[in-house]
Amino acid sequence: MGLMDRIPAYVDRLPGGSVVMAPVDWAINEVQASSMWYMLFGLACCAIELMATGAARYDFDRLGMIFRATPRQSDLMIVAGTLTLKMAPRVKLLHEQMAEPRYVIAMGGCTTYGGPFYHDGYSVLKGVDKIIPVDVFIAGCPPRPEALLNGCLAMQEKIRRNKLGQPRGPAIHIPPTAGRFSLSTGTAETERDPQIPG
Repeated sequence: MGLMDRIPAYVDRLPGGSVVMAPVDWAINEVQASSMWYMLFGLACCAIELMATGAARYDFDRLGMIFRATPRQSDLMIVAGTLTLKMAPRVKLLHEQMAEPRYVIAMGGCTTYGGPFYHDGYSVLKGVDKIIPVDVFIAGCPPRPEALLNGCLAMQEKIRRNKLGQPRGPAIHIPPTAGRFSLSTGTAETERDPQIPG
């Protein structure tokens, strides 16, 4: 299937070339979904999984996702780790410095609802959605790289469904186990030997 088969467009053949007419919504959303640049910062242990997802084995680059160290060049914020009350104003400031349209993924239990610090941690914010709007929540402590990839794919699908001038819609919740991007790890728990019955 070629590119012209996938575009919801009208192609008018003219002598010496063609004219392609496509909806503006489709073109803008496709460009935004295919080039999400995420801000590189991590708050706690979930940042290790974020780094692993950006490394060679899982490779964010194939989704068009490149990390940026400045909020002014980023359009996706992945909040990875425990967000303390002391760090919350800085995260809010970084979010406000990002250009529109800006998207947020909350990664891990601590970022989503406070995690194991919910009842006993006086210094932990009980969910990043209390200070900035979140588009995708990824469960797990810490979530696996496959779950983060699923969250990024869900974010891309959400961007592709956008209509100009319309609100974004509700947040998406990703479970901690991922089925779409399940890569073989070579461990005994995930792979069974065909010689052994049962």
